[in-house]
Amino acid sequence: MAKAASAPRANGTPAAKPSKQELLGYYRTMLLIRRFEEKAGQLYGMGLIGGFCHLYIGQEAVVVGVQAALSEGDKVITAYRDHGHMLSTGMDPAGVMAELTGRSGGYSKGKGGSMHMFSREKNFFGGHGIVGAQVPIGTGLAFANLYRGTDRVCTTYFGDGAANQGQVYESFNMAELWKLPVIYVIENNQYAMGTSVERSSAETHLFKRGSSFNIPGEQVDGMDVLAVKAAADKAVKWCREGNGPIILEMKTYRYRGHSMSDPAKYRTREEVDQYREKRDPIDHLRATLVERKLATEEELKELDKEIRGIVNHAAEFAQTSPEPDPAELWTEVVH
Repeated sequence: MAKAASAPRANGTPAAKPSKQELLGYYRTMLLIRRFEEKAGQLYGMGLIGGFCHLYIGQEAVVVGVQAALSEGDKVITAYRDHGHMLSTGMDPAGVMAELTGRSGGYSKGKGGSMHMFSREKNFFGGHGIVGAQVPIGTGLAFANLYRGTDRVCTTYFGDGAANQGQVYESFNMAELWKLPVIYVIENNQYAMGTSVERSSAETHLFKRGSSFNIPGEQVDGMDVLAVKAAADKAVKWCREGNGPIILEMKTYRYRGHSMSDPAKYRTREEVDQYREKRDPIDHLRATLVERKLATEEELKELDKEIRGIVNHAAEFAQTSPEPDPAELWTEVVH
């Protein structure tokens, strides 16, 4: 573990080996996110999704591994590349897709779109379009947990670009002062909107960003769901025991552009292909399942077929759900 401050101490007990059911669960959720995002990309190309649309393809292991370490009642907040986070919290793919197409069956009744949908039932607090804006909100959610005397944590996701925002450091300072139960997950996909970390950040090891606030940090292979889960387990334990915040920097990679309108000319095709062919998180877990004889290739093909059916149903629902009534413009508005 790479350390920035006093990191969580091991208790001497080795981590339990994930069961077949757990591994298949990780695989299923990552595959659902991948197929959902591919379909969302198709619908965007057909003009059925308007506005901005940021796909999560390539980064699936991060949110699946972290969410697997959380318990009911823990809170989640993230930025605008959020479809994978919604699906990982258990939100209905049909409701998520319907929100992308601006329909009344969507989670925000068609008013939020890709970047702004929520589920109070699943403790998912967005979906935020302003870079870094979710970090102080997530810190506030952690404060609420502490104030209410619970042992719940808040997982606050943000990217390498947002890591340079001033409000992030104000949040770090308050979180450590008050020992708030917040896990800051930096999804370092290495390019922010289109500028590499090396060109935009004086300190490129983002897990060290909390060191001046005495917040421990760890850099994790974000392309390996098991590595993510192991790191998240330690981070959750650290927070639940009242030790305050912790930072997990997930080294990951997005295969598509920053958004659907980004041609991604700032990196080479060879680089993208290298990640797809050598580091893909879904392919890696598929190989593990087959090698350990936990699933056959045929069984995994059937699972893929099932997932495609779920996604196709979500796309059909998203296109047939009615558009919002114009009166919806005046609901949920604070006067």
